[in-house]
Amino acid sequence: MKQRKLGRNGPSVSEIGLGCMGMVGWYGTGDDAESMRTIHRAIELGNLLDTAEMYGPYTNEELVGRAIADRRDKVFLCTKFGIVREPGAKAVKYDGSVANVNRSIEGSLKRLGVDHVDLYYLHRVDPTTPIEDTVGAMAALVKAGKVRYIGLSEASAETIKRAYAVYPIAAVQSEYSLFSRDLEETGVIAMLRELGVSLVSYSPLGRGLLSGDIRSPKDLEPTDVRHNHPRWQGENFQKNLDVVDRVKAIADDMGATPSQVALAWVLAQGDDIVTIPGTKRVARLEENIKAADIKLAPAQLASIEAAAPKGAASGNRYGDMSAVNR
Repeated sequence: MKQRKLGRNGPSVSEIGLGCMGMVGWYGTGDDAESMRTIHRAIELGNLLDTAEMYGPYTNEELVGRAIADRRDKVFLCTKFGIVREPGAKAVKYDGSVANVNRSIEGSLKRLGVDHVDLYYLHRVDPTTPIEDTVGAMAALVKAGKVRYIGLSEASAETIKRAYAVYPIAAVQSEYSLFSRDLEETGVIAMLRELGVSLVSYSPLGRGLLSGDIRSPKDLEPTDVRHNHPRWQGENFQKNLDVVDRVKAIADDMGATPSQVALAWVLAQGDDIVTIPGTKRVARLEENIKAADIKLAPAQLASIEAAAPKGAASGNRYGDMSAVNR
């Protein structure tokens, strides 16, 4: 797979990576054996894997650690800290304190079975801790050899600028897709390009909605967290499905799937963007990876824009948006 640089002088990574969150029950029942096969196939096709301390919590890092144990040198490994969620608890808190930076990295290294993480993100900005303090502690991890590069997730343009003044940020991970384009309006993408920071687009398929395969919320398992997301509820769902069907018509004309077109659109927004669609199935991974071979012509991009214009999604992407773009 083709690779893209993270930051102006950073490492090269697969332009399409693998988000591992859904492997531990967020989107229904997990299957560790199939998830392991999916991770192994992702490493054969690329190198970028993404996990986080709070996925599970903890169990996703453990799964990824088992999967990469005999192939660590082939992986660009990303994990995140800063959302504290105890096992069995629904509530979370945000902790970017220096103490939590140091506590979290030790736990992640142990669960992943590695001596360093390639890219370490602050998962959400802690409003009670100055970003300068958090990033300073993360920079110390780089100096100590426990982390190679640092990043932020769902940070505002101003926070990114303040963080970068302390230590160069390689990447910012935020939701970005045909359904979620607020980064274009909030100045985040403009700030990233001013500083030379890459965007890592998560949920590029609108948590699966843009695949076109889910025709009703009833298709989801009862424990699936998407039941709690506004875009999957009531009239919002049907309105969003109407947009998906317009994208599918374009994909059909191209001999592609809606997922592939949606991913190709994200990649077409700039060479400084990589994306990490999540899946726990090999077949879906292979479908997603083929999007890297699609180069959208100007006329195709215009058709996609008309089918799914900015603001086309109905409903917020989260029920509680208070921790987004601080």
